[in-house]
Amino acid sequence: MIARISGFLVHKSISQIIVDTHGVGYSIFVPLTTFYELPDPGQSVTLHIHTQLKQDAISLFGFYTSEEKELFQMMIAVSGIGPKLSLNVLSGISAGDLVDAISRGNLRRLVGIPGVGKKTAERMILELRDKVATISSERVASVAGEKRSAADIIKEDALSALVNLGYKSHAAEEVLYRVFRQFPETPALDVLLREVLKVLSV
Repeated sequence: MIARISGFLVHKSISQIIVDTHGVGYSIFVPLTTFYELPDPGQSVTLHIHTQLKQDAISLFGFYTSEEKELFQMMIAVSGIGPKLSLNVLSGISAGDLVDAISRGNLRRLVGIPGVGKKTAERMILELRDKVATISSERVASVAGEKRSAADIIKEDALSALVNLGYKSHAAEEVLYRVFRQFPETPALDVLLREVLKVLSV
């Protein structure tokens, strides 16, 4: 069972990357929070890995922090929540905010995550409320404080707004990232949305 991978980043896209370890290229699915922390291709990277074994495939899911991996594993154990939705959740909210929302039973905050409906949010609260207590709140808050920059917040808010407008999450993420990189400094939310919508409306 693969639990950790260190190597050189060969390729990265919004949802999937390739890491070369001793000549073997591993294809790894990642959430946006991890994607934003990745170095440029050719540089070294270390990720915490969850390995999913199926009869016809082996899938690897990578995370920048052990806290995100732990939350991912908790979510996929919930009925009706698979790896794809779990990655989507971690792409739409920081680890610290997710723990806080579940602990407080903040249904409104969870439903605000792209792809999460009311019933799914209710199941998350019901089944994970006690479990997330095992994740140190100080540890998660520290990680979130170090990694969640103003740019991350703007991207999360923009993606949420685009999904609420009816755009598919994956398509919106790709355009959002491409447009964001064109700004020399972190833009205001309304400015970023305006430019993204120009591209999506073409």
